[in-house]
Amino acid sequence: MPAHAHESDTTTDPLALERAHLAASRSALRAMREDAQALDIRDVTANWVNAAVLQSQIDERIKSLADLAHTPLFFGRLDYLHTVGAEQAEGASEEAARSASAKGGGGRREGQFYIGRRHVHDADGDPMVVDWRAPVSQPFYRASRKDPQDVGRRRRFGYTGGELTAYEDEHLTDPAEAAQTSKLLQAEIERPRVGPMRDIVATIQPEQDEIVRSGLGGTVCVQGGPGTGKTAVGLHRVAYLLYAHRERLARTGTLVIGPNRSFLHYIEQVLPALGELEVKQATVDDLVTAGLEVRGTDSAAAAVVKGDARMAEVLRRAIRSHVTLPTEPVMVVRGSRRWRVPAYELEEIVTELLARDMRYGAAHEALPQRIAHSVLVRMEEAGEAPDDRVQNAVARTPAVKAAVKAIWPAVEPAKLVLRLLIDAEFLAAHAAGLLTEDEQKTILWTRPVRSVKSAKWSVADAVLIDEASDLVARTHSLGHVVLDEAQDLSPMQYRAVGRRCTTGSATVLGDLAQGTTPWSTESWAQALHHLGKRDAVVEELTAGFRVPREVIAYASRLLPVISPGLAAVESVRESPGSLEVREVGGPAELDAAVLAACEESLRHEGSIGLIAADARIPALAEALAAAGHAYLSPGEETTAESRLTLVPASLAKGLEYDYVVLDEPAAVVDGEPDERTGLRRLYVALTRAVSGLTVVHAAELPDELAKPSPSGAPKPSPSGV
Repeated sequence: MPAHAHESDTTTDPLALERAHLAASRSALRAMREDAQALDIRDVTANWVNAAVLQSQIDERIKSLADLAHTPLFFGRLDYLHTVGAEQAEGASEEAARSASAKGGGGRREGQFYIGRRHVHDADGDPMVVDWRAPVSQPFYRASRKDPQDVGRRRRFGYTGGELTAYEDEHLTDPAEAAQTSKLLQAEIERPRVGPMRDIVATIQPEQDEIVRSGLGGTVCVQGGPGTGKTAVGLHRVAYLLYAHRERLARTGTLVIGPNRSFLHYIEQVLPALGELEVKQATVDDLVTAGLEVRGTDSAAAAVVKGDARMAEVLRRAIRSHVTLPTEPVMVVRGSRRWRVPAYELEEIVTELLARDMRYGAAHEALPQRIAHSVLVRMEEAGEAPDDRVQNAVARTPAVKAAVKAIWPAVEPAKLVLRLLIDAEFLAAHAAGLLTEDEQKTILWTRPVRSVKSAKWSVADAVLIDEASDLVARTHSLGHVVLDEAQDLSPMQYRAVGRRCTTGSATVLGDLAQGTTPWSTESWAQALHHLGKRDAVVEELTAGFRVPREVIAYASRLLPVISPGLAAVESVRESPGSLEVREVGGPAELDAAVLAACEESLRHEGSIGLIAADARIPALAEALAAAGHAYLSPGEETTAESRLTLVPASLAKGLEYDYVVLDEPAAVVDGEPDERTGLRRLYVALTRAVSGLTVVHAAELPDELAKPSPSGAPKPSPSGV
């Protein structure tokens, strides 16, 4: 499978022909954009509202047709052995259907398809580039010598900047050609990363592609260790679902949920690079704190109790406690007549509503109508002929309103949660048999609070208010939700996410070994239960493509302690010299040694992350500034001129850097509430490097790192590996 990089421009040179096709494809894409910009809607819209909607759609179309200069328009080519039928080539969109044409466009031969990030067609509508999500593109990711899927040749392209510089062929049906690892694929995986997260569309592996193309109807949970590409797989699945089910998801909406703002900023360019511009992103905190000011914090113990699923039942009991069975009849006056609904009949209505387990607010709205209906039955028995307008009028009478207020009063979720947190008797009454006395004391506020506005709410409190709000009125459900770093959520947070996709599906992404909250989940079965997606399919990614074998083997020494039974990642990348562990004489020498390691890393191409315990960040920031090194904060985009990021260990999850310098592992462990959480935080920090990791320490390393790994990797010496 040789790679070629010929520079000749003769017409027989394959590289020259491919460059010509790239130029023609870019020209065709510009023409598609110009056509969209030239659309005149003045004669096709009936009013200004329709015109505004249509113009907005055209504007989105124009944005989606932008040609990103440094992003390859196509990255591969498939040469089919036979003509591809329409049933294989057609996708769920009109653009994909055009690829059913077997005619060559822009010099393309019959049965030949260029695979890229978006569809491009020529003036005749023939495809010059086929969207990677179209069915005809699938063999690019899944075809093999054992199963060529009617593909004779798979060609990969190499780029430098936006310039096509190399190609590599794989003849899947040629028994004489030996199977080899793709050098271009390896180079793309290892390409230095400056700036935000990149898409992996050119390097998707078969097991990843199966997850990406799984259907919209079911929820998928992906357990993936560091470097397995689980986040990118989740984002590419969103792009695929939007392609295959665009109209449906346009109505119901999609949402990507990440652990923090830095992470969301890091991934935000992936979907636009794939042509998807309108996917919303949020953190779980964003979902539950909308309209609520969060000014307080919880102890770890209090946050664990507030995040426990038992709190959902406490809230349900507290809300239903507002319902009082009636003891007095309702007397409705209509003109000169009086209509009496006896107490026993009112009790039957209330008992039925309670038994139906409706949302509290829905039942509150239904009760006056049910009482009014009883009045209308009596009117009809008396010979009157009331209609719906009469029933609505009866429901609004003072007598019915007063009865509803007494029987089923309105409940404000924030006030309810506040009362639970400040009223020990109220909490005890509704937590009986659920929370112990010690647990109740843990979450009770010690200082009196006058009102909802003056309360210093924590994020965990906001989750409780969100649960209470859903008990009162149903939360709007989206069509699809992607939940990343899901292992860190509490049961109540899972419930908050789950109610936002009750009628939709979800993609759940995470790594149990990277759970770094005191309430992190122990199993995906538990997590999916709380999410309300018990039937989800759990997939495991164990092949690592980003983290070098030496680095992941070193970090995996922690697995038996932090996540017993979890399979270690098997990295496909062997990179001798990618791990170095340096021990210095004492704390006084630590800062200088860390600076030296950063300076050495900066001699390499790519991004550098200096990761340290949160408590160490101020001292390292001062040391970097004193040495004249500018640095970025997590979430700030690296550039060719500014490549060093100072990363608190608490924000390292999900981020990747070409080279990582890890400061004082013992301090990372000590910065957490308990040892297991600390070791998990350390596991995260150890696995952020794509090309090289340097560990610098003065204190003793955790015992787990000093032990030989299960794979038998040697222990790094103080002088380095």
